[in-house]
Amino acid sequence: MTYEQAKAALEKNGQGHVLQFWKKLSAAERKALLAQVETIDFKELARCKAMLSGEGAASAKKGKPTAPKVHELKGAALKRAIEAGEKELAAGHVGVLLVAGGQGSRLGFDGPKGAYLIGPVTGASLFYFHARKILALTLRYKTPIPFYVMTSAANYAATVSHFEENDYFGLDPADVIFFKQGMWPGMTPDGKIILDAPGRIFMSPDGHGGMIAALKANGCFDNMRARGVKTLFYFQVDNPLVEIADPAFIGLHTLEKSQYSLKLTAKREPTEGLGMVVKRDGHFDMIEYTEMTDEMNNRRRADGELYFKYGSPAIHVFDRAFLEKEAAKAMPLHLAHKKIPCVDASGKVVKPTEPNGYKFEKFIFDALADAKGVSCLAFDRREEFSPVKNAEGKDSPATCQADLQAKWRRQLAEAGVTVAEGVPVEIDPVYALDARDLASTGLLLQGC
Repeated sequence: MTYEQAKAALEKNGQGHVLQFWKKLSAAERKALLAQVETIDFKELARCKAMLSGEGAASAKKGKPTAPKVHELKGAALKRAIEAGEKELAAGHVGVLLVAGGQGSRLGFDGPKGAYLIGPVTGASLFYFHARKILALTLRYKTPIPFYVMTSAANYAATVSHFEENDYFGLDPADVIFFKQGMWPGMTPDGKIILDAPGRIFMSPDGHGGMIAALKANGCFDNMRARGVKTLFYFQVDNPLVEIADPAFIGLHTLEKSQYSLKLTAKREPTEGLGMVVKRDGHFDMIEYTEMTDEMNNRRRADGELYFKYGSPAIHVFDRAFLEKEAAKAMPLHLAHKKIPCVDASGKVVKPTEPNGYKFEKFIFDALADAKGVSCLAFDRREEFSPVKNAEGKDSPATCQADLQAKWRRQLAEAGVTVAEGVPVEIDPVYALDARDLASTGLLLQGC
């Protein structure tokens, strides 16, 4: 994009101020600024501006929210689901999508969150455990399972380097597809793009819902169709306990002919910060935990159980064709009022003490309302959910490592091996993905 092209596009859309410091910029700064302008979708920018004026605000959701049916697979139903899921995996119909755009700053780590070292014995990274599980599935079902890794612009290069430096953790590089999520400019309350330096637009990721547009923009849907992928397993980078492409979950999704399926876990307390899947007037919806009232959080059934018992930790399965249809639509936008660094009239950078601008995001669960079939599956938190979010306390590296070791100890015990207290445990997923694999190795660590 040339300066003239950028100037014309910006002025046409009321954003000519973006180039106000052009004469003061170096050649490198000018090039970088033009590259940013070229990425702006001015049609979407107009939607953002309309939201700020109230014209594009989402309509209030109507209908009383009720708790959905949540499957608890046992016995014959569990067996049927596993068989159906394993059939899909063996046929090569399943792909895996990892949302990995976050940085490890809250953990005091300078780099992609997925590169954070979490292995209690080896110090292996979060990416290691995810990739090794996919490799284990590839070996078990004797077919490649494509691994789509969504990064942000900020951590794309570092994420790719981490995989390269670790030889893709044993995966075929051809089966690991990296792509970037979209970035949107921040805006002032009156709809002006914010500069956080004289030659730089403040940009932020467009949210996990931006995944759908990013899959289309980066040719991932074409890649999936060429590979025969019909179903996509979705998860977030900070949870190393996740059971990737769990056959029972894949099978339930297939048997129920669902377009969007969710794994849900019982909340550990009524106010836990998990989104709640609900039904309104026959359609599914997600209520953010911040939007739950005290009455909703504490409502009980006749048996004393929470009425809204199950929360979503963002473990999903999607029908690929459904996502492709969603990519053709404009997803709802969500506003976040934030303190955003900006420049004053002289070009000096100012760090505000109060929120001064807006970020715009899309949420993946807004697609729930369009899904013709939705399935919810309950799972045991101990086995599948222990995120690394905080440096200390709940959901920290310490709690996650403890939960990982507890899970591996349970698997070893199920395979007939008792590990002495205080002895650290770590199992490479390729050596044994579960207790079934441990029992079949014949190497039951007799010395433990």
